[in-house]
Amino acid sequence: MEIKERIDGLNWADIKAQMDSKGYALVKNVLTASECGSLVAQYANENLYRKTVVMERHHYGRGEYKYFKYPLPDLIQQLRGGIYPHLAPIANNWMELLNKELRFAGTLDELLQHCHEHEQLRPTPLILQYSKGGYNAMHQDLYGEVFFPIQSVFVLDEPGVDYEGGEFILLEQKPREQSRAMVLKPAKGDMVLFTTNYRPAKGSKGYHRVNMKHGIGEITEGERRSMGIIFHDAK
Repeated sequence: MEIKERIDGLNWADIKAQMDSKGYALVKNVLTASECGSLVAQYANENLYRKTVVMERHHYGRGEYKYFKYPLPDLIQQLRGGIYPHLAPIANNWMELLNKELRFAGTLDELLQHCHEHEQLRPTPLILQYSKGGYNAMHQDLYGEVFFPIQSVFVLDEPGVDYEGGEFILLEQKPREQSRAMVLKPAKGDMVLFTTNYRPAKGSKGYHRVNMKHGIGEITEGERRSMGIIFHDAK
């Protein structure tokens, strides 16, 4: 099955319900084992990347990640372009609930054109690699004035087989409340959709803004690779 058909065939009504209620959705078996293997194998091909970041040098955590350059590999381009149109209505509904005038374009090309008009020209999809002792500190992937409020990550190795630990962690920060951590254990090929910066949450007086950050727990054994798709470009 082609990537677009696979993406279009997902239960987007259920994904929307999860995103609206929790700020994330765990979607099983989006990538095949061979697709995961292909992405892992590409990690050594430096011609695909515009930048490599060693996380310890910047106090981001412990590990390494690489940003792809344009043109993106076909699989990543298809995923990025195929997922975005399903997320734009969710994002626009969030803006409406928060009484914000901001609205997002219906296609990825239109979003990227808007990014480029604001001098955000660099692609943001990336691949991340952690070894034993690696982790990613809690953070947000904004990259400039223009950002899309939902992003995705795909796990490329099998937990319990290729690595131990390395849970995907979301931290929800509500006004005047203590923070809440959500710990996910996606399997190889699974996709996690989650809030980039903030989302609406319903309270006693209507909807209010809830900020969210994400990170990766410590890898206690093995190696963990993942591929992240951020929809906006970077400055």
